[in-house]
Amino acid sequence: MSPSDRINVTDWIGKTETRLDVVSAGPVAALSATLDRDDPEPQPGDPLPLLWHWLFFLDRHRASELGPDGHARRGGLLPPIPLPRRMWAGSRFEFRQLLRIGDHMTRETRVIDIKEKSGRSGRLVFVVVRHEISNEAGVAITEEHDIVYRDHSREKSPAAPAQPAPADAAWERTIEPDDVLLFRYSALTFNGHRIHYDRRYATEVEGYPGLVVHGPLIATLLMDLLRRNQPAANVVRFSFRAVSPLFDISPFVVCGKPDGSKVQLWAKDAAGNLAMTAEAGLEPSAD
Repeated sequence: MSPSDRINVTDWIGKTETRLDVVSAGPVAALSATLDRDDPEPQPGDPLPLLWHWLFFLDRHRASELGPDGHARRGGLLPPIPLPRRMWAGSRFEFRQLLRIGDHMTRETRVIDIKEKSGRSGRLVFVVVRHEISNEAGVAITEEHDIVYRDHSREKSPAAPAQPAPADAAWERTIEPDDVLLFRYSALTFNGHRIHYDRRYATEVEGYPGLVVHGPLIATLLMDLLRRNQPAANVVRFSFRAVSPLFDISPFVVCGKPDGSKVQLWAKDAAGNLAMTAEAGLEPSAD
């Protein structure tokens, strides 16, 4: 960070936070409807689909604590990095056991790394946060979450070249990311970031061509594609990386193909360019 920022972001490495929550049925049923699934009503003891833990441990900041972008003002567990854009760049997971409806959960969070780099759009700061989610039986999920902070894009900065998506998908599903889908997902995850539902803010302030599709929503749709095509798959590891943003101005496609003990997954935009890559690691089912 530059001296003018008056903070040392590395002071935040090692900061921790603990939260408690319960896997409740209501948000699970609502996300099922949002993803256009025909699931039965969730009952106590039913397994929570993978990645749906994002419905819980939500940030519930008061309205007076929010910044102009709808996010909470910087500080607390995360450092107050004075860069205007904050994006979810990717995550890595280990699934040790299933969470279930009715489980009482604890999430232990730690900031494990902070680095500054320079990119096409100027300064970049990468923050890595590790979550460990446990139920009564022990640790269920570990997740490393990559957050990137950056400046607004420079007007004359050349755009990164598009990366063509693979053309050998075994499964594909076209998603229409309308503003209803984005609003519902924002509401379910209590995500106030205005780039996902406030078109005027997204286009006039942030300079995007439309509303931005949530990175975690794309990852959830990729995992859902695997679930639709291999419902008995025992996923023990998962990772995803955002490549380029998707917007509500055109449909996108989630794709996948089995690859031995793994499943390769990706999302592509309407032009066939790569938007997200993911990989699921499988182990034989206990059945």
